[in-house]
Amino acid sequence: MAQRRMFSKKITDTDKFLEMPLSSQALYFHLNMGADDDGFIDRPKTIQKTIGASDDDMKLLTVKQFIIPFESGIVVIKDWRIHNYIRKDTYQPTIYQEEKRLVENTMTELPEKTSTSRPRKVDAGKGRIGKDRIDKDNLYNADDKEKIPFQIIIDYLNLKAGTKYRASSAKTKHFIKSRWNEGFREEDFKQVIDIKVRQWLYDLKMNKFLRPETLFGTKFESYLNERSIKQAQPIDDDIGI
Repeated sequence: MAQRRMFSKKITDTDKFLEMPLSSQALYFHLNMGADDDGFIDRPKTIQKTIGASDDDMKLLTVKQFIIPFESGIVVIKDWRIHNYIRKDTYQPTIYQEEKRLVENTMTELPEKTSTSRPRKVDAGKGRIGKDRIDKDNLYNADDKEKIPFQIIIDYLNLKAGTKYRASSAKTKHFIKSRWNEGFREEDFKQVIDIKVRQWLYDLKMNKFLRPETLFGTKFESYLNERSIKQAQPIDDDIGI
């Protein structure tokens, strides 16, 4: 593993970074120093304790999306490639390929998620199979005729909201399955997550509601349609309505 680590002022000289407590900033620097060549850290808690940082410091880095935590306990530096360019002759790939794949897949989907297109309409009860790509390692309900991508949905929530929910939770699976049985599909779950993360992530009163029982509860369809309502507003303003 290459030992040299760099820091870009594009990240560390911003208001978003500098407004954090010095303890949170120090934790960020130490996590970077302890990362592998792909920005993954397998001992974040040890580093935190070693430098005397608090759980709040770690949570703040997550909420502000400087780091991305995984259910496995691994974290990754979100802007690693902005900070560091590792030479090919010294580069050692991370051993955490599953987490890396999840990050890369999510980042690939981001432009599609910021599209101005309206969300597709869903006909409840038809039970048709969407075009979702189902990973063989996902958790499924064996009783369902259609495979429900519990793991994909919860991994996406954890990645975007900085949470650590488990796809194996009976309560979580209940809410996802209920919406799935109404005809919603993976694309809809991800859209709701994107919409509410944008609205609630930096709101200290509301970010606690970035959880499966709230996002995937009975207001799910209302959340899904918030995008189309907000997108229609600028058009109304332009024509003087």
